[in-house]
Amino acid sequence: MMLGSILNPINSSIIAVALVPIGVALGAPARETTWLITGLYLATAIGQPLMGRLVDTYGARRMFLVGSALTLLAGLLGTLSPNIWVLVVARVVLGFGTCAGYPSAMRLIREEGERTGVHSPARVLSALSITTQTISVIGPVLGGALIDIGGWRSTLAINVLLGAAGLVLGRLYLPAPQAPGPSAELPSAGRTARARIDVLGIVLFAIGMVSVLLLIMQPSVARLWLLVPGVAAGVAFVVQELRVAAPFIDLRMLRSSPALVRSYLRSVLTALVSYGYMYGFTQWMQESRDLSPSLSGLVLLPTFLVGIGVVALTGRRSDLRKKLLVGSIAQILACALVLVLHDDSPIVLLLAIAVVLGIPQGLVNLANQNAVYVQARPEQVGSAAGLLRTFMYFGAIGSSSASGLLFGDRASTGGMHDLGLVMLVAAIGLLVLSATDRSLRRR
Repeated sequence: MMLGSILNPINSSIIAVALVPIGVALGAPARETTWLITGLYLATAIGQPLMGRLVDTYGARRMFLVGSALTLLAGLLGTLSPNIWVLVVARVVLGFGTCAGYPSAMRLIREEGERTGVHSPARVLSALSITTQTISVIGPVLGGALIDIGGWRSTLAINVLLGAAGLVLGRLYLPAPQAPGPSAELPSAGRTARARIDVLGIVLFAIGMVSVLLLIMQPSVARLWLLVPGVAAGVAFVVQELRVAAPFIDLRMLRSSPALVRSYLRSVLTALVSYGYMYGFTQWMQESRDLSPSLSGLVLLPTFLVGIGVVALTGRRSDLRKKLLVGSIAQILACALVLVLHDDSPIVLLLAIAVVLGIPQGLVNLANQNAVYVQARPEQVGSAAGLLRTFMYFGAIGSSSASGLLFGDRASTGGMHDLGLVMLVAAIGLLVLSATDRSLRRR
């Protein structure tokens, strides 16, 4: 489960140090290499709730194996890509393939918790938080090492090994679907929904998401027409989901659980800061601070180490509100440090930012994950977990869009300061949302 869950965050972050080498090797300008991020995010935004729904319907083991196979295929296609657009297709396939691991893990943990009577298995959820959120920071470190060893293609080839490992381990160790009857793998809601997957809801969601996200990622007056299909598909999607008995995304669940919606909003704000740091800060270190890809990745390593330490120390503590408050304050401090960067900033300042951001990387992501685990209905935990990832990538897409707009052709220090202000506003919003959420006080 931990192996499957790292596939998405590792591939989302490993590309941060590979964009420049890929552009040079394939003769692609920055506006084209950006699609390597955009394509994965589009696929992920659609694939996370889709895979979560399929996990709830067809079982965690089956979808875990499907996701591993797609990851292996994407690794082969990316490794052999002759040009930038084939590589973009490989990243899209990779996005769908890596979406299965996390909702499968959350589903299996919930089923095992119900079987054993452990309502909130803190140790397991903490381990999952490390592998799904905190470990994403090691992506640039791994990416820099892979590029030094085997060039940029090795950052895609690693998915061949990871996908193959997922297929083997999933077949050997994940529980197989049980025979018809009372089943943890396919509860009654999943069995009745098996024959009527909401295809129309999936299509409408995809049209709306692609339209709106394309506008967000490259905003301009000429692209405002995208609002027409986006809004139309969104309205039709809401009508469809409220009409069918087994919706693709259960809007009734969201309407009846404001606390769950607030957890999703916190995930958006958290990702705006963390991914703005991961992508924007990494680009700035390479283009303005003149650090190599491998050294830029090493600067981010303290975030990973501190995040693991924070999760290890606080994972069994149940006070979600305190974790969110402390984490949001740490984000605000880190964003303030970003605002004082300059082209010759000492390495110690860069490391200080990395260390401070490790605190929310552990605390906030763990708190959001655990909140969704207890707020979602048991039969919908796979879908709820997929939606958590979708909202997280909304924030990631927003940070990517902000970086593109504020940096332009080069990640200058002035652009980094502007991005730091955007991150600061998001961090303050997270603090306000956490402080005013009364439902957290009851957890």
